[in-house]
Amino acid sequence: MRENTIRKKIAAGQPVINGWLAIPSSYSAEVIGHAGFDSVTVDLQHGMIGIDAALPMFQALSATPTIPLARVPWNDPAQIMRLLDSGAYGIICPMISTVDDAASFVSSCRYPPRGQRSFGPARALLYAGADYYPHADQEMLTLGMIETQAGLDNLDKILAMEGLDGIYIGPNDLALALGSVPKSESDDPVVVQAVAHIRERAIAHGKIAGIFCSSGEAAAMRISQGFQMVTPGNEAALMAAAAKAAVATARGAKAPTASKTGY
Repeated sequence: MRENTIRKKIAAGQPVINGWLAIPSSYSAEVIGHAGFDSVTVDLQHGMIGIDAALPMFQALSATPTIPLARVPWNDPAQIMRLLDSGAYGIICPMISTVDDAASFVSSCRYPPRGQRSFGPARALLYAGADYYPHADQEMLTLGMIETQAGLDNLDKILAMEGLDGIYIGPNDLALALGSVPKSESDDPVVVQAVAHIRERAIAHGKIAGIFCSSGEAAAMRISQGFQMVTPGNEAALMAAAAKAAVATARGAKAPTASKTGY
């Protein structure tokens, strides 16, 4: 079976740089997949992507060195299983607020007797290999998003869930839940403390600590804080920033002064 290199990098103490796709395009998926990211997440929650668009994006990513992941719209077993069958090597699941949430999520990603995942890997066999079934439970990554007050209150119980590989912080929803404004790198002391607490508890439980960031600089800052998995923005934001910078550079150029003779 094709190896999930995210696990290998985490075990070696190396940070995972995760790309993020919000635009339903196999071409942009392929471009981002070749950009050097360790993994790339197809976002079906806040990205403009449905299951029909996700499949060709996974196919495009399979032609690159990166590991394909997916963020599901909700903790829905049917959607989770379908994306795994489509070739996702891990799932990021939003709004994990209770132990029951975490248990349902993990169960959807694991075959019996460890879970309730229905058998039918379809395209996953083409991507991972014919021996997918015996190894899938060990290779598929499960990352639950802590982004509510209830999630914070139940954090240690959630982290103790067997089969949950780690936590991925949704900083905007977390800020909203704590009475602040949505901001990836919030300077609100309450949010700053909550983010640090989640990171510390995840690491204490031997789980992956991941977080979405607004830029490469912010991602580097989070790595220095101890986060093991960071996302330096999605492709839409990166494209917009690069386009704005290119336009600004072009507009800043001065046209040559015309000579009096017109030459």
